[in-house]
Amino acid sequence: MSKIVVLMGAPGAGKGTQARLVQERLGLPQVSTGDMFRAMKQAQTPLAEKVRAILAAGTLVPDELTTQMVEERTGRDDCRGGYVLDGYPRTTGQAEALERIADAQGHDEVLAVLVDVPSDVLVKRVTGRRTCPACGEIYNVFFKPPKSDEVCDLHPDAQLKRRADDNEETIKTRLATYDGETRPLLDYYDRTGRLRRVDGTRDPEAIYADVEKVVNRQS
Repeated sequence: MSKIVVLMGAPGAGKGTQARLVQERLGLPQVSTGDMFRAMKQAQTPLAEKVRAILAAGTLVPDELTTQMVEERTGRDDCRGGYVLDGYPRTTGQAEALERIADAQGHDEVLAVLVDVPSDVLVKRVTGRRTCPACGEIYNVFFKPPKSDEVCDLHPDAQLKRRADDNEETIKTRLATYDGETRPLLDYYDRTGRLRRVDGTRDPEAIYADVEKVVNRQS
């Protein structure tokens, strides 16, 4: 059975990590709209030229063009046995378009998996994040603090850095935007009995164990 897995999660939920693990361990390619948009900057195709012109104008890429990109990418040989979507669909219109793509490609099922993390935990994950400029080691003042305040365990002379946008106001705005955009999509998959939720507050391996069970289940 070949299936399409729509991996969902708020900023900071760790869905990108889970998509990579599914690709590595189950052999389902991770198809990321972010990666596709980056690839469009170099591609020499009529579709890429359209996308570049829209981005250069500072306007949003219409649903139909994003869907075209997804259809083109997922129509390649590596996706014949199924794939994991990261960043698509974002609207119910795109979800309906995906149903048509799945049918045309001969896949048996579209399944949505939500990596579910409460907002207060997400805020702490982002605002507590610190990085060592010397080695790139990532800490979190709430969940994985360094031994000495704001100093890397491996490089005592390195002051830990915090990204400018890792602040409470920014992450709360991003979460509110995500919630507003995604709720109709969650309702869409819930209503059709294809939404599965996994507890995203645990370590990545524990989350992956549940994601794998969902992906491997038989309909």
